[in-house]
Amino acid sequence: MASLSAFRAEPQRFFEWIHPLAVQIFAAQPNPAHQALAQLESLGILQLIITQNIDGLHQRAGSRKVVEVHGSLERLTCVTCLSVYPAGDFLPTYLEQHSMPRCPKCGGILKPNVILFEEQLPFEAWQQARSAARNCEVMIIAGSSLEVMPVASLPMQALDAGAKLILINQTSTYLDERADLIIAMDVAEALPQITSVLQLKSYVTMPATPVM
Repeated sequence: MASLSAFRAEPQRFFEWIHPLAVQIFAAQPNPAHQALAQLESLGILQLIITQNIDGLHQRAGSRKVVEVHGSLERLTCVTCLSVYPAGDFLPTYLEQHSMPRCPKCGGILKPNVILFEEQLPFEAWQQARSAARNCEVMIIAGSSLEVMPVASLPMQALDAGAKLILINQTSTYLDERADLIIAMDVAEALPQITSVLQLKSYVTMPATPVM
């Protein structure tokens, strides 16, 4: 059901299929890993988050520089007139009544702005992700098995451009042999610890303020 052809052929079945996932996503809260990444951004250490997640939890945690290469459930687009709406405008009715969201302007079906099988990645987001990979000094892969292409090719592009690669994952990946550092931990444990160390280092190395 997670394909564009299935959505076009049987949209009601698609919305029935995705309903349990939508309930979980919109009830979820950012975990310590999301919060740690937001803190790293606020410190000026983390320049960009490239995510395959569609739940918007990075933004809810406070991250501002986020590229969603697989789209997001936070927005809906009318398949007829292409109007875009916040999902929150239709969420209560859909979650409570299982009713298929429709466009207030033309009555067309509203498709979640997530990338389904048979769809291309959003052009602007993909170009931004590729540019960031090719120009970063360090890339951190957090909680990804690097099995879904083409996003799984981004760390290879970073390595080929001379970047360092840090893998934080509980399973092996195809780039383990090329990584500069592998941290075999849950990201919700590892990232807060890394952030704490970097916060302390940032504080210690700050220039002293003269007392007048």
